[in-house]
Amino acid sequence: MSSSSNMPTLRTLPAAGAFLALGCVGLISAPAQAAEDDATAASSTIVVTGQRETEVISAKAIAPVINTPRSIVVVDSQVIKETGSATLVDALRTVPGITFGAAEGGNPIGDRPFIRGFDSQGSTFVDGVRDIGAQTREVFAVEQIQIVRGSDSTLGGRGGAGGTLNIVSKLPKAGDFAALDVSYGTDDYKRVTGDTNYRLSEMVAVRLAAMWHDQEFANRDAIFARRWGIAPSITVGVGTPTRLTAAYYHLHQRELPDSGIPYLYTQINAPLGDTIVEPANRFTTIGGATGKVARDAFYGLKSRDFRKSDTDQFTLRVEHDFGGITLRNTARYGRNSQGYIYTQPDDNQGNVFGTNAANAATAGGLVWRRANTRYGTTESMVNQTDLFGKFATGSVEHSFAAGAEFALERADRGIYLAQGAAILATGSTISPRCTAAAIARFYCTNAFTPNPNDPWVSYLNDTSTMIVPVVKSGPETRIVSTGNTFGLYAFDSITFSDALILNLGARYDRFRSSVTPALAVGATGPRTKYSRSDGVFNYQIGIVFKPSANTSLYASYATAATPPNSLLGEGQELNAVGSTVNLGGTQTAFLIDVNSLKVERTKSYEAGGKTDLFNQQLSLSGAIFRTETTNARVIGEDGLPSFVGSRRIQGVELGVNGNIAPWWNVFGGYTYLDAVIQDGGFVSLTVAAVSGQLAKTVRVPSFATGRQFPQTARHSASLFTNFTFGKFQIGGGAYYVSRVFGGYADNRVATQNSAGVVTVTPATKIISRSIPGYVRLDATASLEFSKAVSLRVNVQNLTDKRYFTQAYQNHYATIAPGRSAFATLGLKF
Repeated sequence: MSSSSNMPTLRTLPAAGAFLALGCVGLISAPAQAAEDDATAASSTIVVTGQRETEVISAKAIAPVINTPRSIVVVDSQVIKETGSATLVDALRTVPGITFGAAEGGNPIGDRPFIRGFDSQGSTFVDGVRDIGAQTREVFAVEQIQIVRGSDSTLGGRGGAGGTLNIVSKLPKAGDFAALDVSYGTDDYKRVTGDTNYRLSEMVAVRLAAMWHDQEFANRDAIFARRWGIAPSITVGVGTPTRLTAAYYHLHQRELPDSGIPYLYTQINAPLGDTIVEPANRFTTIGGATGKVARDAFYGLKSRDFRKSDTDQFTLRVEHDFGGITLRNTARYGRNSQGYIYTQPDDNQGNVFGTNAANAATAGGLVWRRANTRYGTTESMVNQTDLFGKFATGSVEHSFAAGAEFALERADRGIYLAQGAAILATGSTISPRCTAAAIARFYCTNAFTPNPNDPWVSYLNDTSTMIVPVVKSGPETRIVSTGNTFGLYAFDSITFSDALILNLGARYDRFRSSVTPALAVGATGPRTKYSRSDGVFNYQIGIVFKPSANTSLYASYATAATPPNSLLGEGQELNAVGSTVNLGGTQTAFLIDVNSLKVERTKSYEAGGKTDLFNQQLSLSGAIFRTETTNARVIGEDGLPSFVGSRRIQGVELGVNGNIAPWWNVFGGYTYLDAVIQDGGFVSLTVAAVSGQLAKTVRVPSFATGRQFPQTARHSASLFTNFTFGKFQIGGGAYYVSRVFGGYADNRVATQNSAGVVTVTPATKIISRSIPGYVRLDATASLEFSKAVSLRVNVQNLTDKRYFTQAYQNHYATIAPGRSAFATLGLKF
């Protein structure tokens, strides 16, 4: 999708190939300046057309895309620019089969993509190096984004059950150029990005990417996002066998987080039967009041809510070419810090619809402004060494990559609270939540007419009149997690003939993790650290049959492994250390929990085909796949972790990319996902005390068993297209996502008699929290005045569609902005 009037020939990108080549194997290490002409890059199932960067290669690029048995999508800088994307999430919305979760249940605010139904927040890499900190990523310094789909631990190590993301950075090139883009639009949208590359000498090149961004959001009251970033880099030894690259990246962000729209019903007040619960819109409360939740309704508090984050990365790479073999070493230090207080509306209390019409506090039409708070820091030191190249054994050709990774990672997190107290005063101790006193303190607000300018005040507690500052909790309250990784990996693409290729890959990781639990506020007792170590082996195998030079058929098998504490608390830890079972809170109990855990394992089967048509101007791809987790961690009938859960997802992926005609190009695809929780384990019911019997807990089969994966759309499709007429270009995008479920609940009740016999009453209410499917349309047009000056206009959400982008397990859903437009003046020097 080039903005140029001269449509270039469709080419396989070295970068794409890099990733794909791993094709059954490896993660992209990062761009390099030499060997770029020698590298036969692997590409994605969708190869982006237009004028693309060709320098991005990978240490693990062992086969071109057509010869790689793997489903991968590449979104490059041109697609990012033409679609008007400013963040990683913006760019990923152009790719079908990816949905998004958000912060709840201990999960921090940050990018949380779901690939093939699995949370991939912890499987995000920058230039092949794992990036553990929860954050909202920018694209100003991004060359391309690579999505590898399917079980993928052979490429990157732990995690990767549904796929991984690799972000390729802008690094120095051989030539000189400078570009400046200045954008201005509706809702006070302002953005400036710059990208310049300069050859200081025959051997030295420098590059600088920078960004400043400030915006509000269409049809969303009060919220804003402001950020700036800078990414300088230098390469010494350009065009020589030995090269040294040093790079730095900094991103500062400040925003008012969007708390979305609460769900209408909870398990408490839903109608009888099986109900699909959606965010509140127009409704009548249990007390008889009728109203409509405005699209711009914002339940947060400008006087309380905020989010601030900083990301810093230092990268040093040295590489040397020994003829057809290259040795490369990459070292990186990364640090991410963020702090926030944001409102979770209602918090599943039943205040929106109401629970009892006889009491004003429970008659509905109200929203509790629960505060979700967190501050934390992540640090990582990673060193990766790669050896890659080609050799032959007789008539058999090998393209290989081998390497080692050593990583030290640490994450610590705490909360914000009222000084001198154990929590922040938000009305959490008031029952029912939305009493007159709670409303007077702005702990609750009207569901139909919330006011973000309400003057919330931090009191010592919910009943005190003493005003105290909001502070970070002390060191004793911080949860500290660490992870040490040592990994070895090797990949080989074996060409037996022009028609038969075998791809192999294997990786072994030793992952040692620890958790130091938090103490109560003000506690002075000893801190105890709980550790475990896991050895993890993963492998991939794929075979490619080529009926012709431009067509391939393939089949592959791959595994993934998720050891306990693999996210270090920086995502939703479904296999966390010590976080789901409480056997009395003693250290011994915690240790039992640690020792009872296991590694979750996933396997993926895939078969597909790829073809390049019209003299390699148009690429088509298709794949069928099945991914299975048969030992997922669930709660067993005894209340302890049990690794017998079962999740299965299978589906179809189609992709199209390239030039249908010299003046018409397309980028898109379709994904069908049949994702089922086959065994969700057990959930707990509390049995009230009766005469002669104490209260107890019983376990019943999970209500999620047999239901669709949360955060997963059954159908999704995207198509972005451009028509070029001389210097003028016009195009747009259409994006479809079917219904997505956030979570499930029912109202089963357990009772007991005086003899202790427990009876479980079947559910009369089953709720499925969800967001409806939607179609979003975008439009774009550009005019190239000269080689140095161009103007592009983007209109996003052209029809002003009211839709939701994230379905939370409880509480609320994230609503998308309305129609917005901005113009970008592009200057090249």
